[in-house]
Amino acid sequence: MAQEDTALPASLNPAQKNVLSQLGAKPDERPEFSADLQRILKQNLEEVAQTFIRDIPDNESLFVNKHLLTQIMGCEKRYIADSEESFEWSVPTARGTLSHKAIELSIFWLGPKDPLTLTNEALSRAEQGNDSLASWIKDLNEGDRAQLCGDVNSRVGSFLETWPPLEKRWRPMLETPIRVELAEGKVVLSGKVDLTLGSAGGNIAGKVIVDFKTGKFSPSHRDDLRFYALLDTIRIGIPPRLVASYYLDRGEFTPENITVDVLESCVARISDGITRLAQIRFKMRPPTTQAGPPCRWCTISEECETGQEYLANDDT
Repeated sequence: MAQEDTALPASLNPAQKNVLSQLGAKPDERPEFSADLQRILKQNLEEVAQTFIRDIPDNESLFVNKHLLTQIMGCEKRYIADSEESFEWSVPTARGTLSHKAIELSIFWLGPKDPLTLTNEALSRAEQGNDSLASWIKDLNEGDRAQLCGDVNSRVGSFLETWPPLEKRWRPMLETPIRVELAEGKVVLSGKVDLTLGSAGGNIAGKVIVDFKTGKFSPSHRDDLRFYALLDTIRIGIPPRLVASYYLDRGEFTPENITVDVLESCVARISDGITRLAQIRFKMRPPTTQAGPPCRWCTISEECETGQEYLANDDT
């Protein structure tokens, strides 16, 4: 998105104009990156992944995503406990998936765009699938279904109120999967980006990556976006110009310009995460315990001496 491509029509409300001003950039404001950056970043990750290639069984791969990285960089014992829990759909876990689908529909929707129509369409499409989400939706009671629709409707409504209509020339893409394979496919970095706008031109960065959030800011949100930026850099060779968390309930951005230093910092974090995940998953060492606010909702806190000591002294 370039600022000269995004004149601010009078029909847009202040929040929508703010989105355009936050995401736009003039051509001379877009950074240029070396063509060697892609090779260097991937090579640094490859060196770390190669150290574990003999420890990973032939029929297995070490999958790394933003959620696992956040978990393993915290309390390793909690990571193990959470990984042993079987995933179950619930209203809180399903509303994000369905909200993203409804927002995606809104971009290409030809008729009037009202949030409830888009919400019902997203729910109907998900229910017609043949996966676990479809089965869960079919078994919902009337109250839970109504709550789910209400939650999704609120998120979609917030998006339509605060975002300008996304034009095709901005190249909007939603729920885009990105993947990087290392160590002959033994280590796989994967993610799914909520929204991308724009594209690189030669070695000039132009893409913007946006992650939709609700609630308050967390440092992990910035780490998630850096993870996406690194994977996209390795995938196409040029980093995105900007990444941003967008908080739907507040209509606010938390943006960050992508630089070589940011990408190198992300490589260091992912390298540490790969090492920890491999060591814990393949039992090269015992897991460590790290006390902190997550102890309040940790499933094993009652049997964790470190966690109980933290909770006993926690005054917040």
